Amino acid sequence: MSVISANAVKSRVRNLAQNARASVPALRRSTSEQRNSFLAALARGLRLQISAIVEANALDLQAAIDSGLTPALLDRLRLDPGRIEAMASDVEHVATLPDPLAQRFDRRELPNGLLIHKRRVPLGVLGVIYESRPNVSIDVAALAIRTGNAAVLRGGKEAIASNRILVQIAVEALSAAGLPSAALAFVDAVDRGATLELLQQADLIDLIIPRGGAGLHAFCRRESRIPVITGGIGICHLYVDAAADLERALAVVRNAKVQRPTVCNALDSVLVHRSIADAFVPQLVSLLSADGVEFRCDPRALELARNSGAQVRVAGDEDFDTEWLALILGIRIVDDAEQAMTHIEAHSSGHSDGILTEDVSLAESFLARIDSAAVYWNASTRFTDGAELGLGAEVAVSTQRLHARGPMGLTELTSYKWVIEGDYHIRK
Repeated sequence: MSVISANAVKSRVRNLAQNARASVPALRRSTSEQRNSFLAALARGLRLQISAIVEANALDLQAAIDSGLTPALLDRLRLDPGRIEAMASDVEHVATLPDPLAQRFDRRELPNGLLIHKRRVPLGVLGVIYESRPNVSIDVAALAIRTGNAAVLRGGKEAIASNRILVQIAVEALSAAGLPSAALAFVDAVDRGATLELLQQADLIDLIIPRGGAGLHAFCRRESRIPVITGGIGICHLYVDAAADLERALAVVRNAKVQRPTVCNALDSVLVHRSIADAFVPQLVSLLSADGVEFRCDPRALELARNSGAQVRVAGDEDFDTEWLALILGIRIVDDAEQAMTHIEAHSSGHSDGILTEDVSLAESFLARIDSAAVYWNASTRFTDGAELGLGAEVAVSTQRLHARGPMGLTELTSYKWVIEGDYHIRK
């Protein structure tokens, strides 16, 4: 796939969207076996092309380093043999999941004898716009085709070489499975005009899914003529209650912060009940500072952490409203659970928030009150992930309330239709 010139962007994007739309009838007629055959071919192609993928990714990484991309974004961009194998395994796992298009639900019979049920159907054509993470190309390809959807992919310029080869592997897998190759289209352009043009294709694309920073999400909401599902901006919290098992709580907080700090479900702020703060905060700072974590503390937490030798400073005005995507953690001491929940309601992005406590009644109250896409009790926020929650993969984490919320896997890429069966019924 060659890079298209700026003056050809408009017609090229339009053509890709038209071809993707034209593939929809064939996808709707496809069998579950065909779509699984595609997944098998895709996983096989990824493994066969590991060296070529790593080589293409190295070009993107070097260009990103030269342009001063942050360490967090470099980590999102990087592909190595282990990550590629994980991608292939996730693709294979998707094939083991129940086919959502086979689902029939809400069956009932009316008093007049009409038989009614709902049947899952594909959404149609997805427009997916994403930054930095080339693995999104494969996640989208796997989930879209498994659910009978076509997709037009618009990756970021920083991953252009990686996305080219990954989408090419996916297109070859479509052909191997006897499915239309146009069902997966890649907008091979680096200028912003391609994104804007994609957002205008309301007659051809059914849903826009942006994956990236707040700027990308705002741009899509502002400019799109197509419905947009946004999310993936994580300002995530854990509240450590007075009734928590402190030793086990330390391990959960460490996992949520350190296991992979550059992703949207990594922990940003920990709230600590004042009655346990003297014991918990120094232990937490000592533990995490060994992992290179820096701390932004409220004045009470700062007093407990300042003699630890860790990189600690008082939290600024915006620190508790920041998605760090780095080894930085906010710490605030709260008087009680009410203050913790009020803080979360004021500062959370609605992505992933949790409580660590042995108090069942309090936990139930927290789970009922905190209205985030994923709410946790005694678990790390790092589980807000399609694969971890049994979805196989995800196209995004939605923090909206309409259509889909949380990790968007197979079911979230479908709608439904009503099916009514009669015996030559007429309405009276």
